[in-house]
Amino acid sequence: MSKVSRSAPTGAASSSKQMGQINPWKYDTFLWTMSVLVDLFFREVHPRGAWKVPRHGPVLFVAAPHANQFVDALVLQRVLRMEAKRRVSLLIAQKSVHGFIGWASRQVGCVPVGRAQDAAKPAQGTIYLPEPINDPTLVRGIGTDFEKEAQVGGMIFLPSAKGQSGASVDVAAILGPNELRVKRPFNGKLAMEQLTARDDIDDSGNLTNADLDGPKPGYKGTKFKLAPYIDQSKVYEAVFSCLKSGGCIGIFPEGGSHDRTELLPLKAGVAIMALGTLAEAPDCGLKIVPVGMNYFHAHKFRSRAVIEFGPPFEVPPKLVEMYKNNQRRHAIGQLLDMVHSALSAVTVSTPDYDTLMVIQAARRLYNPTGKKLPLPIVVELNRRLARGYEKYKNDPRIGNLRESVTEYNKQLRYLNIRDHQVEYASMSWPVVFVTFIYRVLKLIVLSAGVLPGLVLFAPIFIATKYISHQKAKTALAASSVKIQGKDVIATWKMLVSLALAPVLYNFYTCILAYMVYQNRLWGYVPDWVPIWAVFLAGWVIFPAITFAALRFGEVGMDILKSLRPLALCISPTSSYSISRLRERRAELAAQVAEAVNTIGPEMYPDFEHTRLVFDAYARGVSTDVSNAFLPDGGHSPGSPRPGSAHSGASSPGGSFSSNAPGSPGLLRRHTTTSSRAIPRNESFSNIGGAPLFATRPPSRSRSRSSSVGTGLGGGSGPMAGFPVSAFTTLDSKESFEHANRKIREAMRERGELRRREKRRMSLAQAHDEDGESGSDGESGSVVSIKFGGSGSGDYGDGKKAK
Repeated sequence: MSKVSRSAPTGAASSSKQMGQINPWKYDTFLWTMSVLVDLFFREVHPRGAWKVPRHGPVLFVAAPHANQFVDALVLQRVLRMEAKRRVSLLIAQKSVHGFIGWASRQVGCVPVGRAQDAAKPAQGTIYLPEPINDPTLVRGIGTDFEKEAQVGGMIFLPSAKGQSGASVDVAAILGPNELRVKRPFNGKLAMEQLTARDDIDDSGNLTNADLDGPKPGYKGTKFKLAPYIDQSKVYEAVFSCLKSGGCIGIFPEGGSHDRTELLPLKAGVAIMALGTLAEAPDCGLKIVPVGMNYFHAHKFRSRAVIEFGPPFEVPPKLVEMYKNNQRRHAIGQLLDMVHSALSAVTVSTPDYDTLMVIQAARRLYNPTGKKLPLPIVVELNRRLARGYEKYKNDPRIGNLRESVTEYNKQLRYLNIRDHQVEYASMSWPVVFVTFIYRVLKLIVLSAGVLPGLVLFAPIFIATKYISHQKAKTALAASSVKIQGKDVIATWKMLVSLALAPVLYNFYTCILAYMVYQNRLWGYVPDWVPIWAVFLAGWVIFPAITFAALRFGEVGMDILKSLRPLALCISPTSSYSISRLRERRAELAAQVAEAVNTIGPEMYPDFEHTRLVFDAYARGVSTDVSNAFLPDGGHSPGSPRPGSAHSGASSPGGSFSSNAPGSPGLLRRHTTTSSRAIPRNESFSNIGGAPLFATRPPSRSRSRSSSVGTGLGGGSGPMAGFPVSAFTTLDSKESFEHANRKIREAMRERGELRRREKRRMSLAQAHDEDGESGSDGESGSVVSIKFGGSGSGDYGDGKKAK
C-alpha cells in the first residue's frame, strides 16, 4: 500500500506522527513478530474466502463482530498480509494510543480517533425534562452553566444505574445557561426515570399519562456529564487520502468491542468513508469487503477462529449522487443497511446466548457422519441453522425441538460430558475398559513432558488469569453493551504474557548461569563452557521446555477430558444413564434432520436433500459477484443456485435493486437497526461531527436477550430481504464417504487433464519452432463436475472434445 501522511484530528491529542505512514518494513516485521503470539494463543486461525479480496485498488474492510478487542486487529492484519498480500490501516480509539498499544499502532499505521465519551467530565448542577411529552428535546438545568460548559455538537451523558448504562445524546443548540436542546429525545425507561422521576413510565420509556406534561412535582433533576465537540474532519480526510491513493482502510463498524451474540448497530462513519471517497474520486474503484470474525470461545487459550471474507461490492452511483446533493442521511442509511446485510452473510448472529447454544447443539446433531468437519463448514452450518431458526422460531415444530435440544444440553452438563463423547456408550465394556487403561497410561507418559513447563510457566498462567479478569470487570463497568466483559480477556492475556514471559525466562537463565558459576551445576557442566554460552543456552532451553509443555499438554487435555465418559461407561451405576443419553441423542438427530428436510423446502424452493456443503474453493463458486446479492443469485428461475452463502430464494413480496455491480440489493422497506439509529434530524452536512466509534446507546440491557429483531425473508431486522442459501444434509457416513471419493476422483482426473494440456502445449510450441504444422491429437479436454442434483455424484467422464 502506498504511504499516506495523515494529520491529527482536531479535539484529540494526536500528532501527525501518530497518524503516521505505513512503513512496509516495520509493518511486516511487527506482524511477523506478533504472529508468534497468535499461533501460541490460537490453536487454529482459518481464513475463508481470502481469494475474494482485491489484490489492487482501494478497499474498505468492514469487520464484525468486534469480539476480541485488540486481538481482532492483529488477526485481521495478519490474515490479510499472509493470504491477500494487502497492508491495511485500522482505526483505533484515541484513548488506547499510549504505552505498548500506542507504539504498536504506529508500527502498522493505525489512525487514532477521538471519542466523546473519553473526554466526558461531570458538569455542575442537575438537569430534567420540563415538557417530556410536548417538547421532549428541551433540557432544563438547575444550577447549570451550559453557555460555559456545553458545546453545540457535544454530548450529554446520563449516569448508569440498575446494571444499565446511561443514555447519551448530542447537543443541538444552547438556549441559555439553564436551557439547551438535544438532537433527539432521550429513549429508554432508565433515562426517563432519571429526567422526570415519574412513576407512569412503561418498559419502553413511554409516559402512559399523556394528560400530565412535566416531571414529578418538586423534582430537582439528575447529575450528568458533558463532552466537548470532537471534530473528526481530519480523520476523514486521512481516510479519503489513503483510499484515493489505492490503499486499504479497516474498521470495526460496531464502534467498540463486545461479547454479545448479535451484531450491534453500525456507526455512520463507515458509510461516510465510502461515500466521501467516491464523492471526491468517483473513478477510484473503491470496493467494500465484509469480514466475519468468527471465534470459538474467543477469550480462551488455544481456541479456534475462522476469518471469513465476503464478496466485495461497490457503492451504487445513485447513493454517491444523493450524498453529493445534500441527501446524506438517506444515502448513509441505505449504505449502512447494505453493509449490515453483507456482514450478516459472513457472521453467525443470534439474539441471545441460549439460542446460540441450541443452534450449536443442533449443528452437532445434524452431522451424524462421525467425522470431524472443517471449521469453515462448521461456521457455515451454524449460520444457516441460525437463519432458519430465526425465520421459523414461532413454528410449533421448532419450538418443541428447541425444548428437546435444551433438555439434552442440560443432561450433558449434568453428566459433565460433551456431545461427541456420548458415542462411547456404543462400545462394549471390554473395549471401554482397555481404552480407559490405555489413555491413562498415555496421560502419565505425556505428563512427564508437561509438568516441567507447567511449573516453570505457572507464574505467567496465574498472572494472566488474574489480571485479565480484573480488566474484564473494569471494562464491564464502563460499557453499555458488554455482558461479561470477555472481549478484553484475550487481549490482556497476550499483553501480560508478552511483558512477563521475557522477565521470567531471564530470571531462570540468571539462576542457571549463577549455579554454573558456583559449582558448574553440580559438576554436570564442563569447565571449558563459558558463562555467556550458558546464558544463551538458557534462553533456548526454557522457552523450548514451555513450548513442549504446550504441545504435550494440548494432547493431554484432550485425553483427560475423554476419561470421565469412559469411566461412566465402566461404572454399572452410570452406564445405564449414558446409554439412555445415547439413545436420546439418536432420536434428536433424527428429529433435527427431519425438521431441516421438512422446513428446508418451505424456506427454499430449490432445496436439495443430499447436497453436501464444501468450502467456496471446492464448491465451484464463481468469482463473479456482480449478481451474488440478487434474489436468484444471478440464475434464471428454476435453475440450481450455487452453494454460496449469498445465494438463495428471494424474499417474498419485494424486489431488490442494485445500482452498481457487486452491490448488495436492498429492500428499502426493511431497514436494519443501523440505519434506524440515525436521528431523523441528522443531515450529516458536517461530517466532522459524525462519530466513528460507539457512544453509549440509550439504556441497553446487559441481559443475554437482545432487543434487536433479526427477521428473515419478508420480516424485519438486519437480515430482512437478504438472500441466503439452502440448508444441506449429511445423511450418513456412506454419503459422506461417497462424496469424498468422487471429489478425489475428480481432482485426480483434473490433474491428469492439466498434465495432458501442458504436454500438448509443449508439443505445439516445439512444432511451431520447427516450422511444422499439425496436431497432437488432443485439441482439449472437458471435465464436468456437478454438485447437488440427485446426490449421486454426476461427474463428467473427461472425454475429449470433438
